[in-house]
Amino acid sequence: ARCVLPVTENNNFPAHLGMRHRAAVGITEATDATAIVVSEQTGEISYSKEGNLKHGVTPEKLAELLEPV
Repeated sequence: ARCVLPVTENNNFPAHLGMRHRAAVGITEATDATAIVVSEQTGEISYSKEGNLKHGVTPEKLAELLEPV
């Protein structure tokens, strides 16, 4: 399966992050979605909401971020 998502056009986006991270930020800029990215290579977790990206999130912190307010 394949899906094309909007990517962020933010010029300050970190160059070392790839298209998954750009798409995660882009979809959260364009919608009310929350996005989670897991690196294939390192297993590192990133979390995006409202166009903001938190990189290097622990599983415990992710659980906190996903709890309803």
